[in-house]
Amino acid sequence: QVQLVESGGGLVQAGGSLRLSCAASGRTFSSYVMGWFRQAPGKEREFVSAISRSGGSTYSADSVKGRFTISRDNAKNTVYLQMNSLKPEDTAVYYCAAAQLVRRGPENYDYWGQGTQVTVSS
Repeated sequence: QVQLVESGGGLVQAGGSLRLSCAASGRTFSSYVMGWFRQAPGKEREFVSAISRSGGSTYSADSVKGRFTISRDNAKNTVYLQMNSLKPEDTAVYYCAAAQLVRRGPENYDYWGQGTQVTVSS
């Protein structure tokens, strides 16, 4: 069992930056692939980024490549999402999630946080 708690969301102007954090409970954090997803009103939840257990491999959606960076600190049981050059279309609730394998589909993730709101104003 893994419990995930996101933080760091907020309101930012277009072009600004935010860093999201996701703190995990339990001693098995390093055994999970971690991912970030987002869901805008009226839209399906979509993949943003994922990171391997060691942090050595990362994967990102084309829409955020070059702007968002996922990282993790296994000693702190935390995964991060650094978001730069934010756009109004990045506005969504952002969720972190844990999985056994690197996949882009949300159905492959076993544990989810409650989400944190990110709003980008134009």
